[in-house]
Amino acid sequence: QVQLVESGGGLVQAGGSLRLSCAASGRTFSNYAMGWFRQAPGKEREFVAGISWSGSSTYYTDSVKGRFTISRDNAKNTVYLQMNSLKPEDTAVYYCAAAGRVFYSYNDYVRAEPYEHWGQGTQVTVFS
Repeated sequence: QVQLVESGGGLVQAGGSLRLSCAASGRTFSNYAMGWFRQAPGKEREFVAGISWSGSSTYYTDSVKGRFTISRDNAKNTVYLQMNSLKPEDTAVYYCAAAGRVFYSYNDYVRAEPYEHWGQGTQVTVFS
């Protein structure tokens, strides 16, 4: 079992930055592909970014490319999401997720179903 705890959310003006963290405990963190998802009010949960177990491969949804960066530190059992140039449409609850299997492509990362473990979420609110 893996427990995930997100932090770093908050209220920020458009154009600002936030860094989300997701601390993992339990089974070997480095064995897991990780993803960040978000859910805005009245909308379905959507994929934001994903990273392979080694950190060598990263994937992003088009709307955040060039603005968000996912990274991980396996020694600290933590995955990060650096969010720059934030926009009001980035407002959502952000969730990290862990998958104990190998993902081979973007299409593997974007679906919520393969992820076995989820955090409780952290709120990000961007105002203009």
